[in-house]
Amino acid sequence: MRKLLVSICLFVLTCTTAFGAQVPQQVQDFINKDFPETNFRFDGAILLPDKTMYLPLFPAKTETADTLNIKSSYPVNTTMKQKPDMIIFDNNFVLLKVINTNGKKTVINMTNPPDEVVSALLPQDILLPKGLVIPENLKGIIGNLDVMVTKETGLRINNTRNKHKSATTPVEPLAGKTFYVSTGANKNIQVIQSNSKVPEYALEQEHVINDIKEYNNEFLLVTYFDSKTMNIISLMDEKIIKRVNFEINPEQIIVDSKNKTAYITSGSNSSIYVFSLETMTLKKQLKVNGQCEKFTLSADGTKLFYVDRNTNNIWAVELDNNYLLKNIGSFPNISKIAYENGKIYILSRTKNRVAIVDYDTIGFIEELEVSEKPVDLYARNNDLFILCAQDNIVEVLNTEEDVITDKLYLNTNAFATHITPVADSNLIMVTNALSGLYSVIDTDLKEVIKTSPIDVPVRAIVVTNKVKTIK
Repeated sequence: MRKLLVSICLFVLTCTTAFGAQVPQQVQDFINKDFPETNFRFDGAILLPDKTMYLPLFPAKTETADTLNIKSSYPVNTTMKQKPDMIIFDNNFVLLKVINTNGKKTVINMTNPPDEVVSALLPQDILLPKGLVIPENLKGIIGNLDVMVTKETGLRINNTRNKHKSATTPVEPLAGKTFYVSTGANKNIQVIQSNSKVPEYALEQEHVINDIKEYNNEFLLVTYFDSKTMNIISLMDEKIIKRVNFEINPEQIIVDSKNKTAYITSGSNSSIYVFSLETMTLKKQLKVNGQCEKFTLSADGTKLFYVDRNTNNIWAVELDNNYLLKNIGSFPNISKIAYENGKIYILSRTKNRVAIVDYDTIGFIEELEVSEKPVDLYARNNDLFILCAQDNIVEVLNTEEDVITDKLYLNTNAFATHITPVADSNLIMVTNALSGLYSVIDTDLKEVIKTSPIDVPVRAIVVTNKVKTIK
């Protein structure tokens, strides 16, 4: 009779609450009392600040309670602050801690699990840690999850050359950072610690990478040249935790961390997709004019800019004005766009010019000459840092006076290709798709403060804090 009851409960639960991964607010508040920086992940997983992981079990029947309390725990009479292996709240919601036993990730193994546990169900969108072993008498909590908990190996491919690495000394703000590099030479993401030039290991990919961005030092968002999928990679357990499908290949990604939103282009589909980084779901498809490339977000997060690759027309999307499209005009061979102080700055790679346009009137202000082959720019604090590849130089343009104030010479003797800002700092990195060197620039001092070796070419690079793995 008990097995029949449990089966019925599981069926009902599978059809209802378990598909909604949101942990109840009352439970979140209870956990936050002791662990205020807990991450309630979009799929339902609960990660304490030290990366201790709890799996939530949604009850077959929820009891109402004005004040949430612990009904039972294991070990018995333990508090949330003591991080017990199991907690059952008096509303029947259950938490199971992921524990490490003999080198394997699992959960508490009980001879006679409580009914609240046996009849409950994991969120059906949850992404379980790789290699997780569920005890036989708790297999029912998996429900319809399509997982291979004992065979997953993740994406990691170790690099034997790393054993003989020679250390380098990074500039202080880069100490303890990790670089995730797309080389353009192979499919995989190379993982390099900032105190080394040699990849420590790689994250295996199935397709050649188009774009790669990070969010919250926790996830990588990756698009590919020959795939209609954007993958979300968890850096804490180094596996793909979600595949987001598109009608046509997704291309360029912009992450707006402040608003917990990403924007993804699909040029062949004349679309920009609005993607929630809280729920990791597509929220809106914006149909735009032309095939978008050279995608840019203004520093204030209110405007997107792109170039129609067929016509060289520049378009703005006003995010704070019901996604209004505004035509800026056509310019030759555009390499990058920026928006500062109410003005649009447009780099032309072949003309070696930066054109300045008033955003409100679309009136042409002036055109400034820069060094040859301007390929990238970065806007910060009223300055534009313009990377000119032919002369291997970064020119600084003050956007208040619209004059070139500084010229920073790179000593890499190579055709530099990209500027990458280092989050939460005043640094930018200048990288090269061919040369094994990168330069670090202090945008406050306007100085090249370090040039460091790197053992792989860099088509795109992501810089994060060193990520703690799930315990």
